[in-house]
Amino acid sequence: MLGYADARVPESAPGRPRWCDVPLEEAVHRLVVHIRELRPEALVTFDDHGGLTGHPDHVRTHRVTLLAAEAASREAYPDAGRPWAPSAVYLATHPRSSVKAIERIIGARRAVHATPDEQVTDRVDVSPWLEQKLAAILAHGSEVDRGALPGLIARLSTTAREELLSTEWFIRRPLAR
Repeated sequence: MLGYADARVPESAPGRPRWCDVPLEEAVHRLVVHIRELRPEALVTFDDHGGLTGHPDHVRTHRVTLLAAEAASREAYPDAGRPWAPSAVYLATHPRSSVKAIERIIGARRAVHATPDEQVTDRVDVSPWLEQKLAAILAHGSEVDRGALPGLIARLSTTAREELLSTEWFIRRPLAR
């Protein structure tokens, strides 16, 4: 929706800046416009580690989303529409208790960022949507080809994919309304 290039694959959006290089104020403003237009009840973003891999774009997405959620509820950016306050932001994360299984499946040669289990507030079985989730992961063609996490997932057996991808964990952050 924002059209910026991937930090590690700048050719993903020719002529556009990399997401991690966009001025923070610009990124927040553009996301506030979408929040106020779409008026979501909740937002979902990465945890402060940027998810499992710590990808710089994911870390940036976390920061921009939290700032935009706050700004969207106030009178900030009057040109962005009427204020709107989602009730919560959900931070996609992985509990520390899941790390051994993740390392067993994808290999311990990659850094894995995890959250203390007691901070996880929600666990969701997404196995009914596993096909769609896998298709979305594999749509990151440049990352599949480069051997990044989507590439590792592409080479896994069906059983390993099911074990790795069937559960999602979140940290719920309520927002003041």
